[in-house]
Amino acid sequence: MAETMFDQTTILHAVHTKWAGKTVHFAEEVDSTNEWAKRLSREGEVHGALAVAEFQSAGKGRLGRKWTAPVGSSVMMSILLRPDFEPRLAPMLTIVMGLSAAQAVERMGIKACIKWPNDVVVSRKKICGILTEMSVKEGKIDYVVIGCGINVNLEALPEDIADKATSLCLETGKTYDRNKVLAKVLECFEGNYEQFEKTKDLTLLQEDYNRMLANYGQTVRVLDPLGAYEGIAYGINISGELLVEKADGERVCVGAGEVSVRGLYSYV
Repeated sequence: MAETMFDQTTILHAVHTKWAGKTVHFAEEVDSTNEWAKRLSREGEVHGALAVAEFQSAGKGRLGRKWTAPVGSSVMMSILLRPDFEPRLAPMLTIVMGLSAAQAVERMGIKACIKWPNDVVVSRKKICGILTEMSVKEGKIDYVVIGCGINVNLEALPEDIADKATSLCLETGKTYDRNKVLAKVLECFEGNYEQFEKTKDLTLLQEDYNRMLANYGQTVRVLDPLGAYEGIAYGINISGELLVEKADGERVCVGAGEVSVRGLYSYV
């Protein structure tokens, strides 16, 4: 199947939402879609506006890692949000997007799960990365930008990550319309975001998230700066913290910004 056109017009035609992605900015190349979305925010762009690019010259992952993908292979987008809730709640939106991307992949008939907090995983390999950034002014959120990168039509991966990453194409042998992939993510995100807004926590999304959690009921190693330990993961609480039961029966809440969690025997 030949690659379908992917630009502002085709994206707008594919997206059927109320506010998420109703405004689309598209470029062949930018430094990063997150940085572009921040600039759009400063120019007064609205809640739900989307920045999409074919290539990022300075794409970013978590912990300052570089993130790149060949032209035509991926969905690289950032959504601009202007929430009216407290800044301390914004980190949970990373989990909201992670859940949304995983649900979108499932809706395409591909079994997906989530490695806490927000890596979308197919066949025990990462298929999607998410990066959330926020600006606060006078104690209130000015904007939140959530970047989402999905490996869609990548036919090969560099040797150093081939055992840790995959794409929709590699998993199924099919080529996908990236407009539809992007649209599914936005549709799932809009619904999940509205559920989050009702309670200002993950109460209404917790069950769906835990159902998709790859680590659920599994032994994990918590890389806490104060001392690493192992335990069994039992899903997230309504704040998005991972509940881990240690060998002595103590249950602890692990925060994503504080520690890293690894499976013992595989990527997840």
